Amino acid sequence: MLGEDINDSEGEIKVSFGYQCNGGGDGIPSGAVKGVESRSDIPRNGSFSCLSGAALSANATLANTNICNGLIGSDILPSLDSPNSFRRVPSSPSLSRLDILSSSLQSSMSNLSCSPPSPVSSYETDSYMLKTMSVPTRSDSFLNAVEVQVAGGAAGEDRVQAVCSEENEWLFCAIYDGFNGRDAADFLAGTLYETIMFNFNLLDSESKQYVPSIEAASDESSYSEMEVSSRSFRNGVLDILHRALSQAENDFLYMVEQEMEDRPDLVSVGSCVLVMLLHGNNLYTLNLGDSRAVLATFDEGNDMDQSGRLKAIQLTDSHTVDNELERTRLLSEHPDDSMPVIAGKVKGKLKVTRAFGVGYLKKKKLNDALMGILRVRNLISPPYISTEPSLNVHEISKSDHFVIIGSDGLFDFLSNEEAVKLVHSYISSNPSGDPAKFLVEQLVIKAAHSAGFSKGELLNIPAGRRRKYHDDVTVIVIILGTNHRTSKASTCI
Repeated sequence: MLGEDINDSEGEIKVSFGYQCNGGGDGIPSGAVKGVESRSDIPRNGSFSCLSGAALSANATLANTNICNGLIGSDILPSLDSPNSFRRVPSSPSLSRLDILSSSLQSSMSNLSCSPPSPVSSYETDSYMLKTMSVPTRSDSFLNAVEVQVAGGAAGEDRVQAVCSEENEWLFCAIYDGFNGRDAADFLAGTLYETIMFNFNLLDSESKQYVPSIEAASDESSYSEMEVSSRSFRNGVLDILHRALSQAENDFLYMVEQEMEDRPDLVSVGSCVLVMLLHGNNLYTLNLGDSRAVLATFDEGNDMDQSGRLKAIQLTDSHTVDNELERTRLLSEHPDDSMPVIAGKVKGKLKVTRAFGVGYLKKKKLNDALMGILRVRNLISPPYISTEPSLNVHEISKSDHFVIIGSDGLFDFLSNEEAVKLVHSYISSNPSGDPAKFLVEQLVIKAAHSAGFSKGELLNIPAGRRRKYHDDVTVIVIILGTNHRTSKASTCI
């Protein structure tokens, strides 16, 4: 059943977004995938050739959340939720959402009220928008660019972003897997990228000092200095990602406290976070929760042009009570609480041990805002949910083939190895196809088979009810290297 194509029109899964770098060889060609944007005026010299993204909702969700007195909600979120939208528009150098957030917090004008529920098209893959926008302010930051390509979208409670600068050779991708509501994921989609960019600007000219040119390494001493500087730079990038997440968490919980009297449900809203930044040959990841980044790489010693075997390497940690390391950490941090884990969940509420938001498991006064059975009993030593992310940097080699990043909805049905096998098989036989869409299709087939339905029957179940059979799922596949990899390798499970 795995690897089966979906060609019938009933419940068809639609492509969300795709992007091909100029000069990407045999990668996804412009026009082959609906929504692919190709640039012809920027030279291709980065370390990825194309990406594709797809998503499918299972949760029923409220209409757009208004954040920061409605300014963020009216700016970005409606466009992310527009079905079948794919457009490219020039941006204006207006006030960034980060500036809006800061001014809103300073004046205590935060507002996270939701509009009444609205009908949701439950069986279509939520679509995405691609636009060209100018960076509001230029600086010496290594991420600075005249122009970037941006894609973003929503599927149920999942939110996703992809930002690419071919000019400066970097790619930013993020998946925010919301739970107990969409407010936290909406907040992240509306602010985290800007917060990260703001913090990167603090590097300014220091970034140039961190990464001396290879020509400067004319002797062993110079090369050693370059290695130290490069290591310092990588650590600086990870520190900035960490700092931006902490700032976003503090801002969100501050706003929740301002609004919890009118909307006590906000104290239970949270999100998993997965951020990936590809710059040059360095692939950085930050994660909270159970979303994953999985690298497909050839076995050591196998050149990409020779027959070899692919293996799956998980670049992120799984922050759940099922992870023995996480469970042990949780127990050790709460020695005075005999029951930090109840029925396989943190205080009987959450399976994830680290997450953004979810304030009622972090602060007693937020827990007290809840009534009756919703309130956590015996909240002895909060916080029980950590906001300390796992951080990693991987140096890309010529053996690395592609990266899959996805919310846990994907990995509920596919192992890392199965996902790698499916993508590799697909791009080997469909070099102009969309591997992210294909992965979502295969998940639907497996979920339908598990539930005893046909694929069409499952997709026709309304959002909310369909959550019984699968979760929201968001997937991005990034093909690494300046040229599409050969299809000679086999894949093992």
